[in-house]
Amino acid sequence: MNSSEIELELVCQGITNERSRGIFYGDNPLDHTTPTVLAQLSLSSLLSALTQYILTPLGESAFISMLLVGFFLGPSIWGDKHSFLSKVYSAKSINVSSTFAFFGCILYLFLLGIKMDLGMVKRAGRKAVVIGFFTFIFPITLNLIVAEILTTNMEMDQYLHDRVPYIAVFQSVTTFHVIVCLVTDLKLINSELGQLAISSSMISGTCSWSLAIFFLFIDRDETHDLIALILITAILLVMIIFFLLRPIMIWMTRKTSEGKQIKETYVTSIFIMLLGCAFLSEVFGHHVLFGAVTLGMAVPHGPPLGSALVNKIESFVSSILLPSYFVFSVAGVNIFSIHLKTVTVVSIFGVSSFIGKVLGSMLPALYFKIPPSEAFSLGLVMSCQGVSDVLLIQHGRFLSLLNTQIYSTMVINMLFLSGTFTPIIKLLHDPSKRYESCNKRTIQHTSLHMELRILACIYHQDSTPCIIRLLELTNPTAKTPMCCYAVHLVQLTGSLVPHLVHHEPGKSVKFHAKDSSHIINAFRLYEQECNGNVVVNLFTSISPFSTIHEEVCRLAAEKSTSLVIIPFHKQWRPHGIKNIVEARSVNRHILDMAPCSVGILVDRGTLSASKNNNLYEIGVLFAHGRDDREALAYGLRMAKHSKAALTVIHLIDLARTSQDYHEMELDSDIITEYKIESAGKRRHSYRQESVNDCVELIRLITSVENSFDLILVGRSYRSRSPLFEALTEWSEFPELGFIGRHPNPIRFPVSGFCACGAATNFWSLRQD
Repeated sequence: MNSSEIELELVCQGITNERSRGIFYGDNPLDHTTPTVLAQLSLSSLLSALTQYILTPLGESAFISMLLVGFFLGPSIWGDKHSFLSKVYSAKSINVSSTFAFFGCILYLFLLGIKMDLGMVKRAGRKAVVIGFFTFIFPITLNLIVAEILTTNMEMDQYLHDRVPYIAVFQSVTTFHVIVCLVTDLKLINSELGQLAISSSMISGTCSWSLAIFFLFIDRDETHDLIALILITAILLVMIIFFLLRPIMIWMTRKTSEGKQIKETYVTSIFIMLLGCAFLSEVFGHHVLFGAVTLGMAVPHGPPLGSALVNKIESFVSSILLPSYFVFSVAGVNIFSIHLKTVTVVSIFGVSSFIGKVLGSMLPALYFKIPPSEAFSLGLVMSCQGVSDVLLIQHGRFLSLLNTQIYSTMVINMLFLSGTFTPIIKLLHDPSKRYESCNKRTIQHTSLHMELRILACIYHQDSTPCIIRLLELTNPTAKTPMCCYAVHLVQLTGSLVPHLVHHEPGKSVKFHAKDSSHIINAFRLYEQECNGNVVVNLFTSISPFSTIHEEVCRLAAEKSTSLVIIPFHKQWRPHGIKNIVEARSVNRHILDMAPCSVGILVDRGTLSASKNNNLYEIGVLFAHGRDDREALAYGLRMAKHSKAALTVIHLIDLARTSQDYHEMELDSDIITEYKIESAGKRRHSYRQESVNDCVELIRLITSVENSFDLILVGRSYRSRSPLFEALTEWSEFPELGFIGRHPNPIRFPVSGFCACGAATNFWSLRQD
């Protein structure tokens, strides 16, 4: 059989029931449609989940995991006609299984379309536009040059000779969907590398796919009139979607009140639109996915509509239906049909497109003063391939532009290159490393006459009064000014691209998360009341909580803040305890990565309450070490406030065996500074308390916990003291430090170790 011939497999199939009566009645369930499809979906999704669980720590993306499962379940691996897999994935079930696979792919790309932000093309800066353009032009130019050289100088059969231009174009394509899914899988979406790659891929992807679509139509047997008719119907379908269906969806969004869920009838209507658009795509001769992706891009992304659609079906589509599509795609791969000449040609184009994409990304990145390692990582990200590339070459095979062996070689090449590059990207680019060499900024080393910069994070608007009162007690004045960067942290839903929105006075912004307006108004009012002593900059960070800490740390580094305030994940409210589960992981990542001191604020309600003429009682539990010195340094700033009464309880650790005289000297210096500052001021006090073990420490804290509105403690201690080590045995919240977690007013709200009711705010500081 020549390589240009089409391979057909004829299957004779009798008429059987869709359902099996069961093995006890003598039926083989795999001879019936329903149990066969269920077995296929179960097997592909289970193996994909297991493979991803194994490969994710190695830096591999979900695409590689599903592609490997496709190879494992495909005929190229098992091949035995009598094996179990040959019965599950039998030739007679191919029509049903392929329909399910494509339906899953339709829903998946519809969701990707919803998550796309077309406004990124408008907002892309000069850097992203230049990098995106060169990432498109370099590989396609290099591949076409290589194609000319190969067709002129290499001996090959006529079919392969005629298909070389298509291989060159298909290998050089860059896709936005692939890049954004890759940086999401690698948790780089909030890094500068991830943001630049996403913006650049919007430009290069638009150019690449325009060229690929053009190549799908040229040199085909159809007449020019037929091709023109197909293009006209494509434009007509786009106009129907954007000028008829999109206004309807915008109307649905407007009819949904803020904070309310979208009506089920609206969701059902959009799914009907999806099926109709996919059907029209097939009727007009386009790919079935064309209408689905276009409709997805027309859906207003984000809440309430886009988020609702994504939340409804994303897990089911990504985890159950999509793996079956990869099994179907790789089922067309036949390793034994591949000839060495085909492998050589495809591999040459794979390498040349890789070189073109890396150079096209690196050279302009280096021109824009991006570090070489970052520029190389960017090139690797832009050279990776994914599900959109599989769809492209699969459609090329459907149109007879590629045969089985070329298709098989390109899929294997895709697996090898992307599977190799993704772990290298993760190894080269670790966002946390950029802060390791930074000089950690602290409150202690910020002069009182310098501007104190604080970054305050907010998960929910209920935390706003407490944080504002804390900033007020920090005592900003004309001689000790303060700059506050308040960031509302919002979970990203219904979109792939994160946003950091700067709310500048007098300027309206497109993105408004729920409760953001209340937070903005509260901080604006606080800024006005401070009469110029405080400058407030307001942001909303809409990002996945798995990577939002990178946004916070980058902002802290760029703004040179001395302190990051993060609310504790358990928040006490009049109606009960609100537990923001995802916030705990975010807080712990910020503690690990932040380029400055970090304070965890536990809001128990008393700090935000009005005191009128009464003083705010603030306590500092000081043992030793740099974190306790940082807590006391913050207390010294508060002590200058006219409504703050500061009490320092100096814990003398009698169980401490090792002595660091340099540390002891530093501790003594800041204690002396406080004594001088509080001399003659009756509202401030200092006392020493000797403790032998953790029992005495707990007893001491229990005796004073009802005396304060706010308690400041350090988080960690370098010395190996039995006094603190014994507390780790009951550790529940290690992010709060030794004293912060045992005892604390969080773990035991009604026991003898805690403050009565909700009478204490607890503050845990970490200084690096």
